[in-house]
Amino acid sequence: MWYAPVVVSLPIADRPASYRFYRDGLGLDAVGEPAEDGVPEPLQFAVNDGLRVMLVPTGGFGWVIGTHEVAPRGQSECVLSLPAATPEEANRLIERARAAGAEVVVEPEQRPWGYTGAFADPDGHLWMVVAEPA
Repeated sequence: MWYAPVVVSLPIADRPASYRFYRDGLGLDAVGEPAEDGVPEPLQFAVNDGLRVMLVPTGGFGWVIGTHEVAPRGQSECVLSLPAATPEEANRLIERARAAGAEVVVEPEQRPWGYTGAFADPDGHLWMVVAEPA
């Protein structure tokens, strides 16, 4: 069975702020036509050919998950990873995210599994940037 693209949905508080962060901070392309507020609806970004991130306002997210609770800000259930070709590229991506409002939670540095750093988007969702060792 083939699932493509896979869509990861994340709850958000502010559609325009999240749209700007993912577009400007991560350089991702939005999928779909803009709604009346200028933000695509549904708000999805193509990470690559096989993965999209859909950002859903908290109220609408509740419709999907029913009585299941969303992890509070500061408690994460997953970490999304972005690859970088080099440590310099990883640094640039993390700095671009920081400039767009991300909180860098782990400054980039060399670790046994690669050069990596992590940031939280405006809603606290964690993203790790990894440049694998040569």
